Amino acid sequence: MKIFVTIPAYNEEQKIGSVVRSIRKLEYQNVLVVDDGSNDHTLREAEEAGAVTISHLINRGKGAATRTALEAALILGAEVVVTIDGDGQHDPSDIKRVIQPLLDGKVDVVLGTRFKGKNKVPFLRRVYNLVGNLFTFVLGGVFVSDSQSGFRAYSKKALELIDTKTDRYEFESEVIHEIAGNKLSFLEVPIGVKYTKYSMSKGQGFKNGIKTAWKLLIKSIV
Repeated sequence: MKIFVTIPAYNEEQKIGSVVRSIRKLEYQNVLVVDDGSNDHTLREAEEAGAVTISHLINRGKGAATRTALEAALILGAEVVVTIDGDGQHDPSDIKRVIQPLLDGKVDVVLGTRFKGKNKVPFLRRVYNLVGNLFTFVLGGVFVSDSQSGFRAYSKKALELIDTKTDRYEFESEVIHEIAGNKLSFLEVPIGVKYTKYSMSKGQGFKNGIKTAWKLLIKSIV
């Protein structure tokens, strides 16, 4: 199967090059980076590391960048598409574990989870994720252990059916709603995660977490 590994990235010049190279060393040669309107050298670093790149003219949000990546991968003939974060917190060696159920034809989507292994996840990240899990359940009627994980894998069938509208962090929960609505089969697979001072400066803070929860609540009502 033709496998694409996609990375939404915003101001990740410090890490994106090493992330891309680590993935390519594992012989996943189709690496696609969507630079989400960065004001640093993210695009250049990704290209020099060997990634195919797409650039948003302005910062549209992680959800929008991920959607662009998934759509582009489909156009390029992908049969399996992986999404992974660009800040170095994910271990590219987990890609094999995440895609295997798709390669075996067992499920349509695989969700990487940080909470079914021995990871030391910071307390506030656990709280944000729990809130996200609850709102995701309200939104889609499906409870998962890590609704905010950016490490996922999709079959071509899933990507042709999933139709998301949100642009920012609520995108992760919206995908799960789409999985439920389209009756796609899914599996949660444990992944490793490495939190550093750099990666902790990325992702959802308290303010963004409140905005995400509010948007999910509004979406569940309307």
